[in-house]
Amino acid sequence: MPLPKIVTPTFELDLPSSGKTISYRPFLVKEEKLLVIALESEDSQQITSAIKAVISDCILTKDVKVDQLPTFDIEYLFLNIRGKSVGEELEVNVLCPDDEETYVPVKIDIDQINVLKNSEHSKNIQIDDTLAIEMKYPSLDQFIKSNFDFTDQISVEQSFDLIATCISQVFTAEESWAVEDLTKKEVVEFLDQMNSSQFKKIEKFFETMPKLSHEIQVTNPNTKKKSTVVLEGLSSFFA
Repeated sequence: MPLPKIVTPTFELDLPSSGKTISYRPFLVKEEKLLVIALESEDSQQITSAIKAVISDCILTKDVKVDQLPTFDIEYLFLNIRGKSVGEELEVNVLCPDDEETYVPVKIDIDQINVLKNSEHSKNIQIDDTLAIEMKYPSLDQFIKSNFDFTDQISVEQSFDLIATCISQVFTAEESWAVEDLTKKEVVEFLDQMNSSQFKKIEKFFETMPKLSHEIQVTNPNTKKKSTVVLEGLSSFFA
């Protein structure tokens, strides 16, 4: 007689970007093993493949393409899938800002972590009186690089590559250029022509982009000083 099938529970959440309700299930043991092996490899390509496969398998709603989701949707999804899989509470080691050397363990309820949206954020950027660009959010690959990067620093070249890949369209009142039809070299040369104030407008897109955010209070056990710490981005919640 075969062993009985284990029923997997299903849950729902609303995607922060669109408000669309999707169904999902927790990680299975085989998927958790896949993630652990990928993370231990410290290979970004392997981690990308593992996270993409696991999130895709755990989303039960049809026609949801993980590759096309904004990074903050992926962060929110990953956090909630992880929560339903291994526990609704995270324990994070938080650095006390008063001495910048003491770490304090803090427990956080996943339900309290939300995607923070900035009212000044816009995907359309007016470069000058005649020229504008339309931005798009970083890809799944860039999400992995931002949250699971095992190098010490991101180079200037990598930063420019990220910005170049996030420009969707350049347009004037008369013409438009789809970046997918251009080479990366052409896009980088276009960026190089900007002055500092124009480039800061593009940087603002990334600075104000929706992100996971949660404010907590910590008390330094050595100095007894209380501080407010804001955790942002998925990597902060697995510190």
